[in-house]
Amino acid sequence: MRAAHFLRWGVVVATLLSLPALWPRMQAERPGPVVLLMDGEEVADRARFSGKTFLEQMEAYRALGVNGVALYEQTVRNWVNRGVLTYHPANTLGLLYPNARIQPGWFYLTGPAEWLEALPARWNIPVEKVLIGTQSWLATPVNVEFFPAGYDLALARELKAQGFYLAARPLDHPYRRYDGVLIPPEADAVIFTGLDVLGYKNNLERVAEGLAGRPIAWIEGTPQRGFAELSRSLPVKRLFSIRPEWQDRLSPAETADKFVLAARERGHQLLYLRPYKQPEDTESFLRLLKHDLERSRVPIGPPTPRDFSPSPLRWIALVGVGAGLGLLALGLPQPLGLPVVLFLVLLALGVARGEAGPLLAAMVFPALGFLERQRRGLGLWLAAVLYSLAGAVFLAALGSTPQSVLGLAPFRGVSLTLLVPPLLVALSFLPAAFKTALNQLYQHPLKLGEVGLALLGLGVLGLALLRRGNDAAPALVPDWELQLRAYLQDVMVRPRFKEIFAHALAPIALLLPWPNWLRNALLVLVAVGMGSILNTFSHYHTPLSISFFRVVNGLLIGLALGWAGLWIIRGLRQWWLR
Repeated sequence: MRAAHFLRWGVVVATLLSLPALWPRMQAERPGPVVLLMDGEEVADRARFSGKTFLEQMEAYRALGVNGVALYEQTVRNWVNRGVLTYHPANTLGLLYPNARIQPGWFYLTGPAEWLEALPARWNIPVEKVLIGTQSWLATPVNVEFFPAGYDLALARELKAQGFYLAARPLDHPYRRYDGVLIPPEADAVIFTGLDVLGYKNNLERVAEGLAGRPIAWIEGTPQRGFAELSRSLPVKRLFSIRPEWQDRLSPAETADKFVLAARERGHQLLYLRPYKQPEDTESFLRLLKHDLERSRVPIGPPTPRDFSPSPLRWIALVGVGAGLGLLALGLPQPLGLPVVLFLVLLALGVARGEAGPLLAAMVFPALGFLERQRRGLGLWLAAVLYSLAGAVFLAALGSTPQSVLGLAPFRGVSLTLLVPPLLVALSFLPAAFKTALNQLYQHPLKLGEVGLALLGLGVLGLALLRRGNDAAPALVPDWELQLRAYLQDVMVRPRFKEIFAHALAPIALLLPWPNWLRNALLVLVAVGMGSILNTFSHYHTPLSISFFRVVNGLLIGLALGWAGLWIIRGLRQWWLR
């Protein structure tokens, strides 16, 4: 068909012209440099335990590769515990000064004069300055024990003078003011605490001004309300951390592996570290982390900006997506082609709206190779792989923006990338006289073997959907697979098991004399793996080179297993038919 031939060339030309649009992203997403940030409160605790000063403890960590520290904003209680301030409720202060005029139920705070001037400027509460005994006190009807009370600025200056990278962790509070000093001037980045950013939701503009262009940290797995608004005017750095209770269950080597993976394959530049309970475990963890980062060629140092301007050539990918939709409309049994294409367009617009182009590429292109029925044997599989890679180019060209690469604008419709392609392939196997075929299928006498295979296929498809992404339920991933993943991750860019499975199944499905219905059912499962290729590239925060080698490794390992499986099945078949 001449129209199909023209559309195929449209896909080829659009793919070649869209490739240069990926270059700006590839330049910006090189792994590293990364900062190894130690949690400041943990450093202070470890220093007190070991009898060292904060700076001495940081120097010990620096010898193991740590080059940064996160300093928390202190509360009034912290400064009281350190002897800088004195704080009393009215009843205890009355015992010390029985003749003083003390208001019942109030709270009183004293300390150096500069503190008594600075603290009220941080809070939006009524404060009175009174003289009790020979000292000036701040009196307030509100308990300010856990109010934000500034940073240890002297420590921040000393750390900066020693060349450490500083991240500030401001403390939010309903009664704090946002028109004063929010972070130390020495801070290189800002990491918000809790589930909201500082000033959410009515003071974000003042917070953005107060942070004065400092990068803010996007903490993977901990979305914070208001972050998207601040990210429009402030630079963003991706941060990876492990919760302390989880880290305690991991060995130092396992923890180091996770941080290296985050830096090498997920675009994180701030690695937020916490020590183990045992100092020897902490030392082992830091040594392994430094060694493995060097082995992975991820430099340790101040992170560089990862901003880029998307290329205008990216819009050529829309031509390729349109050509793919045309091939789908022509390749499906008629008259289903055009209605299915229109449905997919509406579905993509409804789910992804302005990002419908990448979603259409992910849904359509994994299925196109299976419509090339004139190809025989592994030629059909090769066509499916090439179409899937073309779709990956279109998806990456259209969807790669600074926001998506940072993970702030994730791909929409992840489940559809695994569900729609096998459904389209299954639909393509309907004969032109599909009414007759459906009647025959309805009246077909069921066999136990057919039912078993059908249930197995549905189970595999369902498992693929449930295990999508990085947040799959742990019960669905057995321990042996986790260990195998860790091993593969250590020796290469780990491929996705769905892709290995699909490529291994392809020669078994295409090169053995199966009944037609069984061959088609196996190809539907192969289509799940082709959809996984697009799913791999939909993780925009993963560098394109990593995604590419993940796909290539899955292809090579899958084919090797497939040929081995083909040899085994042929041998078993010959033995059975003797």
